[in-house]
Amino acid sequence: MLASALTVHNLSFNWGTRTYVMGILNITPDSFSGDGLIQAGPGTNFVTVALEQARLFVQAGADTLDVGGESTRPGSQPISAQQEIERVIPVIRALANSLDVPISVDTYRAVVAEAALHAGASMVNDVWSLKADPDLAGVIARHAVPVILMHNRSSWANAEIKERLGGRYVGIPYENLIADIQRELMESVDLAHKAGVPDEHIILDPGIGFGKTTEQNLELLDRLGEIRSLGYPILLGPSRKSFIGYTLDLPADQRLEGTAAAVAIGIDRGADIIRVHDVQQMVRVTRMTDAIVRRKTQPY
Repeated sequence: MLASALTVHNLSFNWGTRTYVMGILNITPDSFSGDGLIQAGPGTNFVTVALEQARLFVQAGADTLDVGGESTRPGSQPISAQQEIERVIPVIRALANSLDVPISVDTYRAVVAEAALHAGASMVNDVWSLKADPDLAGVIARHAVPVILMHNRSSWANAEIKERLGGRYVGIPYENLIADIQRELMESVDLAHKAGVPDEHIILDPGIGFGKTTEQNLELLDRLGEIRSLGYPILLGPSRKSFIGYTLDLPADQRLEGTAAAVAIGIDRGADIIRVHDVQQMVRVTRMTDAIVRRKTQPY
């Protein structure tokens, strides 16, 4: 059953009382959304750029920050663990020394998570849901930190890339979309349990955009409550995703309104945390939606 609260760093997640906002910091040169901070300009220190972006996010109302060093866009090239460490650890250390908010590291590698948790991160966000690195669950358990388990059926064989709209997945087979996602998420929950991760440290992410067609993403978002029924808090990450672009025929830099619609519907269907690029705008959407569906108004 869903725990009533989770304290991470100095923040209490009181599930069901309001929606929390996670700001995305992509420490990459090739993010699908065009916000990769390593491409900030010749001679630019990406740590400085990331810290300034993080400060703006927190000022705008972000509750937590998610730092990732490897692009997950369809067709992207993987990097080594050492490259990932060189990107994310200086940023996490700078954030931990400057800002008093929980920091999540977006990684599926145990060695990166270990380094990040020592540098000041207090959560792990695993896009492969403990199925890519068998050692990651043990790291999370030893550090007694929460983990976000994301459903993922991504396969480059099913990726289609269009210059204007970017990558999407096509022909992804599901026998039953929601039942399959539920089953595979619970397989990851079992991996977490076997390593010693308690229920109250588990957050589920249905994996919008990861190994799902445009139509499947739309259905999943509409039926998010069925994922919530598994009994765990839900993180939702629809921000600027290709299902919005292919629905509205818009590139990544023109998906603000589509993201806002997805965030509002997601909150109505049971999302507890939203993971977004456009923090200021989505904080406003979140607070307005909370006022409607949760009767939640100030203070936040």
